[in-house]
Amino acid sequence: MIKKILLAIAIAFPMCVFAQAPKFGVVNANDVFEALPDKTAAQAKLDTVSKGYEEEFNKLRGELQKKYTEFQALENDANTPQAIKDRRIQEIQEFQQKISQFQATAQQDLQRQQEQLMAPIQQKIQTAIQAVGTENGFTFIFPDVVPVYTGATVVDVTPMVKAKLGVK
Repeated sequence: MIKKILLAIAIAFPMCVFAQAPKFGVVNANDVFEALPDKTAAQAKLDTVSKGYEEEFNKLRGELQKKYTEFQALENDANTPQAIKDRRIQEIQEFQQKISQFQATAQQDLQRQQEQLMAPIQQKIQTAIQAVGTENGFTFIFPDVVPVYTGATVVDVTPMVKAKLGVK
């Protein structure tokens, strides 16, 4: 008798589980990201740092242009020994390498700072998406990246995530 009851439960349980249809949602995380005030503050900080690097780069370019102009004057002077001209060429080449190194370092630093500033914002969005999914019983929430087809039962949870984060 107990075996029959257990067998009936074993057969009925999976049917009950599958009777509830899965609930799917989509979210436009980029839209949420753009609406956050944290993003604006992080972008302003990045712009400030970037402007500082750009100003320094412009100074270096000005110095390079000055060295090149001086070299051209020496190049046109027949009384200047070739050894001096060669040394100036070498100085210009070394300075160009320094500028290239500066550009690479600046780019790496900007990328590192961007990652550091954006990581907490992305985590905040991820946490909000998970909270919306849990609170509303979603089985899956997918990114809204040009879907080929979205059924009528798929819910756009972007407004719910924005509300969870307190943005419009």
